[in-house]
Amino acid sequence: MLESLKIRLFSGILVLVVIGAFRAAKTWKRSKKLTVDEFVSALKNAGIQLTENQIQQFEQYFDMLVTTNAHVNLTAITEKKDVYLKHFYDSLTVAQYEKDLQQTTGTLIDVGTGAGFPSLPLKIAFPNLQITMVDALQKRVKFLQDVVTTLGLTGVTIVHGRAEDIGQDPKYREQFDYATARAVARTSVLAEYTLPFVKIGGEFLVMKGSAAEQELADGQKALATLGGQLRESFEFTLPNGDTRYVQIVDKNKKTPKKYPRQAGTPSKKPIG
Repeated sequence: MLESLKIRLFSGILVLVVIGAFRAAKTWKRSKKLTVDEFVSALKNAGIQLTENQIQQFEQYFDMLVTTNAHVNLTAITEKKDVYLKHFYDSLTVAQYEKDLQQTTGTLIDVGTGAGFPSLPLKIAFPNLQITMVDALQKRVKFLQDVVTTLGLTGVTIVHGRAEDIGQDPKYREQFDYATARAVARTSVLAEYTLPFVKIGGEFLVMKGSAAEQELADGQKALATLGGQLRESFEFTLPNGDTRYVQIVDKNKKTPKKYPRQAGTPSKKPIG
């Protein structure tokens, strides 16, 4: 009986040790951040090779981001290792699943770009990509213009305004091969901000976190109404273990003229 008790006690201790180790490993993974070298290495492992000049451009971008953020609200993430993981690396994951972005000279519009994510990291990594960034705040637009000039980027257009207004402008409406946005709105709303910009045969690239599947389900009517149809959905994790999704939506018919509706309406009354 004593021997049996010892065995049970040992088994209990072993279970606690294993659980503790698992939790510690999980905590470590979630707290993991990226140094510059780790960022470069992680991209290389994903098939994206940066040149020394591109690495330097990311460094300049980071310096300008944190300096400007001291007086303009650009991001809550300012620690260097966090920026490299949660902004730079995360922005480039879309090109790991839509690989044509890595080689194309096509056009991409980034709606509600904020501090330039994901479009500026994409432009730095893939210089042939032609990007247009849209943001409603003039101070952010000024920051983006300064970054583009300092980094010597070409093939970049920055538009000050709201997506609902610009999406009705013939200069931009259904003119782009790709449209994307990051941390702007749920999919049912985001579709109305983005799909009007995409030409037939183009793609709406949805970048989302753990709520992606539910947002996609809730946004099916919006996608169909606006001319989109889901082609593929990819689930993956960042190096720290955070769940991410990239969903590729094909634009297969024209967006009805009434969309996007006037500014503020899509968020208040989503389609569906």
